[in-house]
Amino acid sequence: NGTDVEEVINPANGKIIAYVPLSVKRDVDQAVQAAQDTYQTWSLVPVPNRARLLYNYLHLLQEQKEQLAEIITMENGKTLKDARGEVQRGIEVVEIATAAPTLMMGESLPGIAEGIDGSIWRYPLGVVAGITPFNFPMMVPLWMFPLAIACGNTFVLKASERTPILAEKLVELFYESGFPKGVLNLVHGAKDVVNGLLESDDIKAISFVGSEPVAKHVYQTGTANGKRVQALAGAKNHAVVLADCHLEKSVQGIIGAAFGSSGERCMACSVVAVVDEIADEFMELLVSETRKLKTGEGKSEDNFVGPLIREVHKNRVVHYIDSGVKEGAALLVDGRNP
Repeated sequence: NGTDVEEVINPANGKIIAYVPLSVKRDVDQAVQAAQDTYQTWSLVPVPNRARLLYNYLHLLQEQKEQLAEIITMENGKTLKDARGEVQRGIEVVEIATAAPTLMMGESLPGIAEGIDGSIWRYPLGVVAGITPFNFPMMVPLWMFPLAIACGNTFVLKASERTPILAEKLVELFYESGFPKGVLNLVHGAKDVVNGLLESDDIKAISFVGSEPVAKHVYQTGTANGKRVQALAGAKNHAVVLADCHLEKSVQGIIGAAFGSSGERCMACSVVAVVDEIADEFMELLVSETRKLKTGEGKSEDNFVGPLIREVHKNRVVHYIDSGVKEGAALLVDGRNP
């Protein structure tokens, strides 16, 4: 129903590859209503039947692994190697969801007190939602909706508007697997769409992955509206290198942690503490190995670091480097203009 669109840009060359229509509150309401209507029947489907449909989905994802990785690289910018790894990790979560018949088994606890037996029953909540980021457009959505749906819930996904092509593909394959319409619903947009989900009375729980300011907003607003909320934000990740380490493996591990996915991930290593006795040797090797890294478009198998997803992201990183130099930091490898 919205009239606004946003450009979808290939970070490797700056070209527009698609336009994504930005949803408005009416779209959110319709998606939630579709999920609510379908929940009435989906929640009654036996768990093994849900798992069989997820097996179908799993097989389709496995068949199209390379195409999915290419889409991620095209609209996110990360290298194909990183994209393939993300695809595989997402598929592994769907594999877990197919075990729902075992995972959802209840428990009986006889004699937990005198004359009292206990039983644990697992029921779906209803309509649940997920808000996912651009940096892992396949893995993070698959953290959320396969497990929720396996448990009998219906789902509204608000994927990143910067990586909508992959989100559309995930939904397309989902329905090719045989799921009833309304089990999974997709909306695109930014703050207004997020707030529409947070304020909807029919949504019982929300999962979020993204920046810390938005995570706080999602948690505070969602819980204030009586929802279960899990909000995962970024972190400052440290590595400690001790004197008895395997130096070459440690350096390669830190390079992968710092520069994999172009550093655009919440677990990227940004601080390394090295004990004095090996500091000089460690830094010499770290600098020499970092200088060997090839940067460029993600579809080239030779490149280790792909482009950041938008120019504004690159400008932010350049600002961090400039600020560090002004404050007295030693710039040993300058990647601002590779």
